[in-house]
Amino acid sequence: MRRNENPVPLAYSVRDAAIVTSLSRPRIYQLIAEGKIETRKLGRRTIVLAESLRRLVEEGC
Repeated sequence: MRRNENPVPLAYSVRDAAIVTSLSRPRIYQLIAEGKIETRKLGRRTIVLAESLRRLVEEGC
């Protein structure tokens, strides 16, 4: 099996989600609170599901 050199992320940190969407961290947190971005908790970390970000970009805020 060949290793993929550019794997597609399954999830992002809130900081990285802000970077890849060109939104501010506060706006990411606002969208999370509004239920427009899906997250999971891993220990104390909040991760943003990549598929949720894709939907947000495709459908708009």
